[in-house]
Amino acid sequence: MNKADLIEELRTQNGFSRRQADQVVELFFKELTDSLAGGDRVEIRGFGSFFVKNYKAYTGRNPKTGKLVDVMPKKLPFFKCGKELRVRVDH
Repeated sequence: MNKADLIEELRTQNGFSRRQADQVVELFFKELTDSLAGGDRVEIRGFGSFFVKNYKAYTGRNPKTGKLVDVMPKKLPFFKCGKELRVRVDH
């Protein structure tokens, strides 16, 4: 399922117009990304949680040339699956 499929499902199951369904999906993703960008954790009970991991700077190696490369510190978003979702997908 992609974003367009999600909008279509929201539209057909809830009687929203395409524009209303699009606004709901856009608002959800905007708030989710804004929260993560601000360093907050987002938890959706029964589904899972989104959080940001901080990585320190380190010295890596370019696999093509073998030269040492300084890798800058970074933040990456992660998703941890909730128990209910894990059980549902497993069965």
